[in-house]
Amino acid sequence: MGNENILFALSLTLFAGLSTGVGSGLAFFSKKFNPKFLSGSLGFSAGVMIYVSFVEIFVKAKDSLTLVYGAKQAYWITVIAFFGGIALIGLIDKLVPSFENPHELKNLTTDQTEIAQDNRLMRMGLFSALAIGIHNFPEGLATFIAALQDPALGISIAVAIAIHNIPEGIAVSVPIYYATKSRRKAFTFSFLSGLAEPIGALLGYFLLLSIMNEAIFGIIFAGVAGIMVYISLDELLPTAEEYGEHHIAIWGLIAGMIIMALSLLLFA
Repeated sequence: MGNENILFALSLTLFAGLSTGVGSGLAFFSKKFNPKFLSGSLGFSAGVMIYVSFVEIFVKAKDSLTLVYGAKQAYWITVIAFFGGIALIGLIDKLVPSFENPHELKNLTTDQTEIAQDNRLMRMGLFSALAIGIHNFPEGLATFIAALQDPALGISIAVAIAIHNIPEGIAVSVPIYYATKSRRKAFTFSFLSGLAEPIGALLGYFLLLSIMNEAIFGIIFAGVAGIMVYISLDELLPTAEEYGEHHIAIWGLIAGMIIMALSLLLFA
């Protein structure tokens, strides 16, 4: 595995993680902010992640495990690892209190000005940054492993995760900005929360690549599919509906599936 591949995979996770800064920037220019566009984009991201998880990642995981265990046993292991990934990200969600959980977003852009208790807002923003950092670890690992296995697949996942990190940037920066009146502080904490993605990738690199084989890869990849499906259903689609309308989110989801399907066909 060449250094170029590893650097490429790490750069994708950096791109995905630091898009929280885009959300932070959008929050400061809310007059130009289009909730319906963000809703459609989040739905699009969910469509990409759900489609690629079931059609590409799950299948590649099963194929890798089949080389080691045979078809029937490999299918069982793939399914168990898939739901293991869901259990892992679900446990992380459970351990983060709902008030600070960025996946339980309230409409921060409209009613934040009415809640001017600075200490509470600052605490909310800092806990959101911490919670987002925790959630971004497995996402960084997912992007990294996918990019190493298939660069085109890695790009698709990185773009989908980057889109979904935008409202997370808003969730961190808006309360901190209203608490401190400092754009710099708000952007800094938002930016730092996104760094968890490349840190997750680096941990994956140092901990996993030395022991990576077809069996380990298959189990991790199946777990990654589970993580991405959970993120899409628990986070992306509910947030998309909160920012816009139901049908905008769903049409965005279908468009994401179509674009992902076409890209897989073109690069097959």
